[in-house]
Amino acid sequence: MLKKLLIANRGEIAVRIVRACAEMGIRSVAIYTEPDRYALHVKRADEAYSLGENPLAGYLDPQRLVNLALETGCDAIHPGYGFLSENAQFARLCEEHGIIFVGPRSDVIHKMGDKTQARDAMRAAGVPVTPGSEGNLADLEEALQLAASIGYPVMLKATSGGGGRGIRRCDSADELKMQYPRVISEATKAFGSADVFLEKCIVNPRHIEVQILADSHGHVVHLFERDCSIQRRNQKLIEIAPSPQLTPEQRNYIGGLAVKAAAAVGYENAGTVEFLLSGNEVYFMEMNTRVQVEHTITEQITGVDIVREQLRIAAGLPLSYRQEDIQYRGFALQFRINAEDPKNDFLPSFGRITHYYAPGGPGVRVDTAIYTGYEIPPYYDSMCLKLVVWALTWDEVIARGQRALADMRLHGIKTTASYYQQILQHPDFNRGHFHTGFVPEHPELLQYSDKKHPSEIALAVAAAIAAHAGW
Repeated sequence: MLKKLLIANRGEIAVRIVRACAEMGIRSVAIYTEPDRYALHVKRADEAYSLGENPLAGYLDPQRLVNLALETGCDAIHPGYGFLSENAQFARLCEEHGIIFVGPRSDVIHKMGDKTQARDAMRAAGVPVTPGSEGNLADLEEALQLAASIGYPVMLKATSGGGGRGIRRCDSADELKMQYPRVISEATKAFGSADVFLEKCIVNPRHIEVQILADSHGHVVHLFERDCSIQRRNQKLIEIAPSPQLTPEQRNYIGGLAVKAAAAVGYENAGTVEFLLSGNEVYFMEMNTRVQVEHTITEQITGVDIVREQLRIAAGLPLSYRQEDIQYRGFALQFRINAEDPKNDFLPSFGRITHYYAPGGPGVRVDTAIYTGYEIPPYYDSMCLKLVVWALTWDEVIARGQRALADMRLHGIKTTASYYQQILQHPDFNRGHFHTGFVPEHPELLQYSDKKHPSEIALAVAAAIAAHAGW
């Protein structure tokens, strides 16, 4: 088993990994830059080391992190998600210096991170992919010819993209001509590569992803699926497990495809295979070679501790479960409570949290690194916390989600919580009928009232007075 782990991340995922280490008897090492000096992951880890003043440079320096792991006697590094989690160079440096990277091998990260290579690998494995370019586009002329042959709309995507960046929908040749240089520019700035590819745009599909685990002993299992169709501009807002929109036959088929995809590339550790579902047609979209933000809801319905399994796999141990051992029960929802103002085009709302009260009760889980008095820095992702609810039935989990969102108190910043309450009340969501176009198709959901209950007003006033007085 691993003895000492450096966590190459921050925020709630770092806290999540610290907790797994504590349960497994693994010593945890946190890192931080100056804006994170008082962050919760720094307080909770067994050791913590500063990376300097720059808010981002330290978190994004692979060599420095590997050197720190060696200096502090760590035998492994967990990258979390974001930052360097899907950076093949980082994984390769770990391999070269004898540090265990909690994730797949560097060559697998490289192959699946390059979306054209990933599509080629899936075709070879018999996993269906969306019609599109076989390899990177040579120039705009090739893009125009291919788009004309497969039909508009099409999606122009950065080959090394992720997180919703480097993606443009084009509904005509004129739009493709306009977007082509923009995507290349964005891809170059964000990912250091000008490579782009093109694929058929599947209009208003359901976004279904499958959690897989694979060990070094040749075992691959899936932990069923998550429905991530409630999203805005390719950014997920509410995630659901399992999908209320799948038949048992579809669930088995898509789970099998995910296992086939992972086995085909020699995958090890936790990963997610993402699909688009249109009618009964299923298309491979991409593979995320890391733990996902929304791993929580899979844990809630299956009882499998995914981070614990990650650490066991990294230590060379076999999976704790066979496929037939893994069952799911009930439904789970995850709400990404972001520091954003939905009524102002989701503008970030960074600042000091004057009062925070976490919701609780049966079937409620909160993964976060915030606390009353915490200053949310403007340099990182805007997510404050992940609110997760579980219940036996679809109707019950919606009701529990409403109650938990109403229970939560988070003052000092704007958040997306009230907006999510509107989504839960929509008849289509209640019937389990929605797709990736749900959010843009329902702008009326943003017309909710900001009026506060008197008790909330009193609490906010008291918190503001306390903050001003320096209590």
